[in-house]
Amino acid sequence: MTLIISGSKFTGRLLKAAISKYLAHRKEKKLHKGRESPDVQSCGKVSMDELKKQYGDMRELDVHDKSLRSFDRCARKYRVTYTAFTNGKGKYQVFFKAPSEANMQAAFEKFAGKKLKKAQRPSVLAKLEHFKALVKKPIVDRAKRKEMEL
Repeated sequence: MTLIISGSKFTGRLLKAAISKYLAHRKEKKLHKGRESPDVQSCGKVSMDELKKQYGDMRELDVHDKSLRSFDRCARKYRVTYTAFTNGKGKYQVFFKAPSEANMQAAFEKFAGKKLKKAQRPSVLAKLEHFKALVKKPIVDRAKRKEMEL
């Protein structure tokens, strides 16, 4: 790497400014290069137009809860692209595509497993109430009482 710096007095500040400008230029060049590559297809949430342009047939699913964020993580892992529209309060219509049927099936199995696991977990507030009740109830130990009286 060769970096040419022109200035009247070479100081540490000048070197720091030159290196930071160079790194910013490299970062911008890298981002610009990534945008131009046509062979890279995005996965996860995309626009409806991008979804129509991609491979395969489009499927539809109606979802009645707001857990689309956890579905997004599963979809990216299995390279499923989707777009979501709201049909009303708490109702979503999801259109999706995947490279293969197996990818789509695996993504939905993972998503359903996460939702089921989350539903079976006990509530933190319920645990807190349980422990509050245990703290309020005094534990009577007669041996300790006799020692305290002496």
